[in-house]
Amino acid sequence: MADWLEWQLRQVRGRIRELEIKEQRRREQAHAALRWKIQPQRSSSAALVHRGDCALYPVEGGFLDREKALIALAEPDIEPCQICNPQTGLQPQ
Repeated sequence: MADWLEWQLRQVRGRIRELEIKEQRRREQAHAALRWKIQPQRSSSAALVHRGDCALYPVEGGFLDREKALIALAEPDIEPCQICNPQTGLQPQ
């Protein structure tokens, strides 16, 4: 009986760890959605501003805050990503 209960406890603890990891990822993704990033200009295209959670340009750091993203979008050689539409999070507050 004790062995079975220990096995059950290990199962429950493993499931708790899985759920904690899943929740941490969800929080990180939600936080990334509130930030922006700039994809550098390539030879034939303009630099692009992406939402922090846009999968078209993955980056592990170097995120912009709201103010800097607005400044970047005001530049003539920087455009918004047409897929993630970063302007939606930049509406006046």
